[in-house]
Amino acid sequence: MSTPALLDPSTLLERPGQRRSAVRGVNPRRGAVLAPPVPRPALVADFLAVAALDPAVERLRAAPSPVRLLLGDAVIDHAADFEQVRTDEPGLLVDVVAEADLARHPFRTAYVAGEPVVAEDGRRFVIESAATLRAEPRLSTVRLIMACRRTYVSAGDRVRILHHLDECGTGRLVECAAMAINAQDGVAAVLALAVEGLVAVDISRPILPETPVRRRALPYPDPFGF
Repeated sequence: MSTPALLDPSTLLERPGQRRSAVRGVNPRRGAVLAPPVPRPALVADFLAVAALDPAVERLRAAPSPVRLLLGDAVIDHAADFEQVRTDEPGLLVDVVAEADLARHPFRTAYVAGEPVVAEDGRRFVIESAATLRAEPRLSTVRLIMACRRTYVSAGDRVRILHHLDECGTGRLVECAAMAINAQDGVAAVLALAVEGLVAVDISRPILPETPVRRRALPYPDPFGF
């Protein structure tokens, strides 16, 4: 988020041959205020939060074995930072790169040009940077959800919310929150279940009353076959 430019106090002072009224409110031309670079550990934390809330991510593995990546006619051996096992594609190899390190990355040119980089086994390779991980409204939505991770959800509220979603398939956030009768904040209770991986919330949109919520597949075998 950009910092608003501040008025230079010197422009508010009397100047010889000038009236105060002619100077008041003048904003001198100044260079754009640049946001400080985001350190890589903070970007990794953002990446892990997004992966935890993305229902398409089944498993996440750090530091997978090096693979041969194809870029045009070139073949480059590269060890990605993470590997995602996903439901919507065979797999995804990811590097989380800070802006300061992007210029030295071997696939920077492909990243800037939007050229696809694919491993020999068909898995895609992508670079996640501050420009992608901190895009809005996803960043704000992810932070709002993760802020509810310590919200206590009673057994009764948990069962009522999940049963409501079993009955309706996909429910609005405001409707699911109404099922949490023991919680001080029903919305926070629903979002806490999203952090646990029990429900899925669309993180590409802002949190609204009509935000769709649905059940996620259990991360472990269901002994009752539900």
